[in-house]
Amino acid sequence: MTEEQSIQRSDLTVVEKASVLMEALPYVRKFRGSTFVVKYGGSCLEHPDTEVGSRVAGDVTFLNSVGIRVVVVHGGGKAISRELAKRNLEPVFVDGLRVTDAETLTVVRDTLDGEVNPGLCERIESRHGLTEGLSGADALRCIPMPERDDLGYVGQIVGVEIDPINEALDAGRVPVISCLASGQDGQIYNTNADTAAAKVAVALEARRLVYLSDVPGLLRNPEEPDTLISTLPVGEVASLKESGVISKGMRPKVDSAVGALAEGVKRVHFVDGRLPHSLLLEIFTDEGIGTEIVH
Repeated sequence: MTEEQSIQRSDLTVVEKASVLMEALPYVRKFRGSTFVVKYGGSCLEHPDTEVGSRVAGDVTFLNSVGIRVVVVHGGGKAISRELAKRNLEPVFVDGLRVTDAETLTVVRDTLDGEVNPGLCERIESRHGLTEGLSGADALRCIPMPERDDLGYVGQIVGVEIDPINEALDAGRVPVISCLASGQDGQIYNTNADTAAAKVAVALEARRLVYLSDVPGLLRNPEEPDTLISTLPVGEVASLKESGVISKGMRPKVDSAVGALAEGVKRVHFVDGRLPHSLLLEIFTDEGIGTEIVH
């Protein structure tokens, strides 16, 4: 390659970067001051490539830096199962929900609030972000899961205390919230992180709710990545569930998304968090990169 060719290639890269920034600018203006809730899935959170987590942390910091009020809600299923194994406790699931007895609840609390939450805060701060780690028990209110005595300390979220979340946001910080919740009697419960994120988004009147996981979005055929559904009107969700397009682990995620839309969230996105800067590409480009569910 000649020096002239090298310069031309470099200039082209710079021009392309400038074009991306110009495409993003209207969205930055549009969303400044808005609230986004990002649900950071355990499958993405636990990815063996540490660069995946670093890029997500960088994206969150970028959103915060351009004036978007970002809230992160996380689970930590894999980390919990790993810690249970260390303590010789067998994980038990019923209908996809973790049975949480007293011993398991101790592990869940230790793992989510003592390991995953501070680790995620540290990762965001390593990318020059400001965070506020919050136990969900200080912000999420729940009742025992109705008619499910077989699940132990598993709760259904019925309310969100927004004051500690807004205090962090008003201070320019990113609240990072675990999916624990507290009952009226002060008992701590384990809850579903997807539902927790949706409830937080509704309570904060969020403009966007984004689920980061290890799948590209909603696919008409899971075996064919090019069957990605870019935009899905909420009215078509039922037929896709009936046909099996929305099934298994994606079903409860979509159900929580539909519930959030029904209660005022403007749009919900499903994005592959493993892809470089997928969060920014979904929000700040015309085409996006995942699936958005809209009214």
